[in-house]
Amino acid sequence: MATVANFLAKPIATVIPRPSSAVASTSSFVFFDHNHNSLTLRKNSPRRLLFSTVKVKAGAASPGKVGSPAAKDEKVVKIHSGEEFDEALKNAKSKLVVVEFATSKSDQSNKIYPFMVELSKTCNDVVFLLVMGDESDKTRELCRREKIEKVPHFSFYKSMEKIHEEEGIGPDQLMGDVLYYGDNHSAVVQLHGRADVENLIDENRTGGKLIVLDVGLKHCGPCVKVYPTVLKLSRSMSETVVFARMNGDENDSCMEFLKDMKVIEVPTFLFIRDGEICGRYVGSGKGELIGEILRYSGVRVTY
Repeated sequence: MATVANFLAKPIATVIPRPSSAVASTSSFVFFDHNHNSLTLRKNSPRRLLFSTVKVKAGAASPGKVGSPAAKDEKVVKIHSGEEFDEALKNAKSKLVVVEFATSKSDQSNKIYPFMVELSKTCNDVVFLLVMGDESDKTRELCRREKIEKVPHFSFYKSMEKIHEEEGIGPDQLMGDVLYYGDNHSAVVQLHGRADVENLIDENRTGGKLIVLDVGLKHCGPCVKVYPTVLKLSRSMSETVVFARMNGDENDSCMEFLKDMKVIEVPTFLFIRDGEICGRYVGSGKGELIGEILRYSGVRVTY
């Protein structure tokens, strides 16, 4: 879990997770140097993602094959200069843009790239870009400008603003990030302020559905990790549960809502029925979250 106050005080660059022992080490950019309400809070450790839906086809391309033609169904756009990069961000408008910075000699870049290609085929509301840092002087300059020190490095943009970045991640984490920051998932209602919360509650005062409100922060690792579980549950429990989410640091209205709800750690899940908050769960444990949702849905759960 993450403490709200701690995250609000940190700039983007300080929340890039270091690769764990389970992830291969990243490669350095050596080519840059030309001369050389009130339930008990529970403590839960973040867990691995619930599922991995990305399937890589045999013979999938790697980023090292810069000169080879892209497959017909490959939607990853190769960027060759800073001008192309800026134009791509501008053309994406409000869509999520996922940029992989890679090099031809990085084994980790070659391993993660096929997963990004498969994601690009299924995430139609996301723009995927690839920058090969060792392709040319122009791409080296772009990497220096973006302060890329190790690869593979993933940067996430919206409306030309960098909203998140990570390095040395695996397929599960990449998919979780895309789902979390993609923001256009119809099964989960996106809330952008107190007024949205009040409207959602009013719409569901009758009908008997439980509202599960996922409250998090933009750069919270556990929030990202649990979100694929939230997305999957929103599809399988749509007849009895309404799922929604809010990032507390999106704007002042969201932050005021977090303070009024006494949200101290994230992710926090608020359970709302008939216009009233009936409970909450703090943590990112898949099993615990499902158990709490079932309990507040009226299903008897035994442990």
